Amino acid sequence: MIDTVLNLLFRCAHRRLTRPVTPVSRAGVPHGETYVVCLDCGKQFSYDLQEMRIGKVIDRSHDAGVVPLEVPQPRKTKLRYAFWAAVPLAVVLSAALKPKPGAKSGPEEQAPPGKGGDPGPA
Repeated sequence: MIDTVLNLLFRCAHRRLTRPVTPVSRAGVPHGETYVVCLDCGKQFSYDLQEMRIGKVIDRSHDAGVVPLEVPQPRKTKLRYAFWAAVPLAVVLSAALKPKPGAKSGPEEQAPPGKGGDPGPA
């Protein structure tokens, strides 16, 4: 009910579609119908490869996906490498930006006499 009302108000034209996808087994044998997916709304439609036309909406359950659930997840090593590369970089930058202990900075520093600025006592 809510889906029909929303479709009447905000209808998707299904103009941005994926290429046709046919699920295949590991041996390369097709074991399902060919379908396309709308990139805007996410609906899946059957696809006729002979006539190259989009068919009716396919109801897909969350259990049937392209990628099996048992696929091992990638390790989170990129973030770890970035952290360990940033720590020495931060140490080097802080040492380079730290003022030297013997150097004076600020208004206490005066220009030597005869070189620009105040000519000194006359």
